[in-house]
Amino acid sequence: QVLLVESGGGLVQPGGSLRLSCAASGSIFSFIAMAWYRQAPGKQRELVARITPRGDSTDYADSVKGRFTISRDNAKKTAYLQMNSLKPEDTAVYYCNTYPMRPNYWGQGTQVTVSS
Repeated sequence: QVLLVESGGGLVQPGGSLRLSCAASGSIFSFIAMAWYRQAPGKQRELVARITPRGDSTDYADSVKGRFTISRDNAKKTAYLQMNSLKPEDTAVYYCNTYPMRPNYWGQGTQVTVSS
């Protein structure tokens, strides 16, 4: 079992940046692929970015390529999402989970609001 806790969200102006963190419990973190997902109001949850267990390969949704960077620190059992050049359409609740996602691993998420 892995417990995931997201943090780092907030209100930011268009063009701004935020760094999200996902702290994990348990001993298997370094062996599992991780991902960030988001859910905007009235929309389905979508995959934003994913990273392999060792962090040597990443993949991004087309909508965030070139603006977001996923990373991880296995010693700290933490995954990160650096978000730059934020747009209003990035407004959503952001969640971390494994990849593929495991239904019982969803946390509370962290709200990101991009607005002037």
